[in-house]
Amino acid sequence: MTVALTNMIETVAVEFSHNANQHMSGGLKALDGISVTVAKGEFVAVLGRNGSGKTTFARMLNALLLPTGGSVRIDGIDTVDESRIWDIRSTVGMIFQDPDSQIIGTTVEEDVAFGPENLGLAPEEILSRVQKALQSAGMLQHSRTPPHLLSGGEKQKVSLAGILAMQPECIILDEATALLDPAARKEVMNLVRGLNRDKGITVLHITHDMEEAWLADRVILLDAGKIVQDGKPAEVFSNSVVIKEAGLELPQIAELFELLKQDGFNLLTCTPNMDEAQAALINCMNPVRDQHVHQH
Repeated sequence: MTVALTNMIETVAVEFSHNANQHMSGGLKALDGISVTVAKGEFVAVLGRNGSGKTTFARMLNALLLPTGGSVRIDGIDTVDESRIWDIRSTVGMIFQDPDSQIIGTTVEEDVAFGPENLGLAPEEILSRVQKALQSAGMLQHSRTPPHLLSGGEKQKVSLAGILAMQPECIILDEATALLDPAARKEVMNLVRGLNRDKGITVLHITHDMEEAWLADRVILLDAGKIVQDGKPAEVFSNSVVIKEAGLELPQIAELFELLKQDGFNLLTCTPNMDEAQAALINCMNPVRDQHVHQH
């Protein structure tokens, strides 16, 4: 009897150096002992400053890079198993920062069909997948449009549709919203959140954007190739010292809560829900303010 695996990603003491000789001599490593388990259907944000190792970590997860120490398993498959490389890459789809680096078709429809064609699928199956993927990404009306005529946000949706046509169980966004304007960022994130919520697709969102990280079930903070925080967003962002030591800024609402706590306001852990945050502020401000008035 086969037991269904519940973890999509398992890394054990993963190390990586871009210079093999440096790794052998004990030099600086891009990743240094990363052990992470990500459950199927989980939405995880991975944060870190430039050079923290987050992009290297992302590329480990679909075998674009292989560990120089430790192990990486995707849905139970070890990434060093060359015979299973296409199983891994059809399970984990990656969306990069620059959509132009992924788009190769002369029309949107042609580009999205590229992946399924390389799987050797029947033409009717390819057409079905392309139509469904474009529909899910909100780009069906642009199926015959040349990609170079699209906006940055639309191109990123095409990249997402191309991944969806491969029917992955996990999607990794490697700074995929970094070059987009605020409206396009919101649209892409809404699409990704919907895929996670409605289809159970596991999501790893590699980002600098602290506000986007609030949307995740869990936040992993990397610095100098090591995990320095791993927990729910409210828990991670409540530790302002660690966040700032890692070279990042707190989300605006978390920064506000932190400043008010320092000023004597009795606030619980911050929340990304604006209604809940507003209610917490209203509940705490009057009693503390009255106390300050009486003391003076």
